[in-house]
Amino acid sequence: MTLIDQTNTDILGAAYRALDRALPMRGVDAINADCLLTFPYPADGAQQEIAIDTDEFTAVCPWTGLPDYGTLVVRYTPHAQCLELKSLKYYLLSYRDVGIVQEHATDRLLRDLVAACQPQRMNVTLDYKVRGGLHTVTTASYAGKEATTMGE
Repeated sequence: MTLIDQTNTDILGAAYRALDRALPMRGVDAINADCLLTFPYPADGAQQEIAIDTDEFTAVCPWTGLPDYGTLVVRYTPHAQCLELKSLKYYLLSYRDVGIVQEHATDRLLRDLVAACQPQRMNVTLDYKVRGGLHTVTTASYAGKEATTMGE
């Protein structure tokens, strides 16, 4: 390696190390479950399972501030109320700059959505994009009074 190549490598290395800095993020108190709205489920209708999905879920790693992207699938059987979709979209957007680990995001989503619509049962699955060579899928389930969380 020539002196010029070494100098360029040293400059690039210093510039690369300068990228290591904390990125701004918000705490979990920024998650806005208060915006979730519901509407009545028809009591005389057939029992339905409702599936809602989006590939636009994003939060950030609480240690690096780097974004985590994932596909969210919510499946639920309503009791008396259904989730209103526009309010759900705004709720999901409130995660955008929140530093939260993937498993905690899944758990928080389930708890907030169950509190909003009180379904008979609900499953929340977050299928995250590969990061650092690792693929994570987390699932949390609610059936009646108890919630369970499973990760893979």
